[in-house]
This record gives sequence, structure tokens and C-alpha cells, in this order.
Amino acid sequence: MHRNAVRYVTRTTSAAAGAVVTAATSVAAAAIAASIIFSPVPDASARMDGVSEDLLRAVQLNQITEEQAVKFEARLAGRILGEA
Repeated sequence: MHRNAVRYVTRTTSAAAGAVVTAATSVAAAAIAASIIFSPVPDASARMDGVSEDLLRAVQLNQITEEQAVKFEARLAGRILGEA
């Protein structure tokens, strides 16, 4: 009888620990999602600065050509600055 009690306690403790970890993970994910949702949206010029930096980095890494970067930036500028 004593062995069954020990097994029961061990199993329920493990299950409870798993539930706590799952709950903690869910809370952390919800906190991150909330911080993203409620963070201020950058203005159009700040967004374009970020686009320019990203495209410059892509050109430096030979991921795209300078011509592609210029065309893509112009297209995005029309969309981003047109929305503002």
C-alpha cells in the first residue's frame, strides 16, 4: 500500500509540475504578444529609415543587387508614405 501512495504522489507531482510549466509558458507568450500589440507604431519616416538600413545590409551581404534595392525601396516608399 505504501508503494502505491509513493507512486501516486510522484505521478501527481510530475503532472502538477508539467501544468505549471505549461501555464508559465502561456503567460510568457501572452505577455510578449501584448507588448507587440500595444507597442507604438513607428512613423513613416522611421519605417523608411529601417527599410533603407535593411536593404543596405542585404546589398552588403550580396543577397540583392543595388538596382533591386533601389526599385524595392521606391515601391515601399510609395506604399508606406502613401499610407501616412
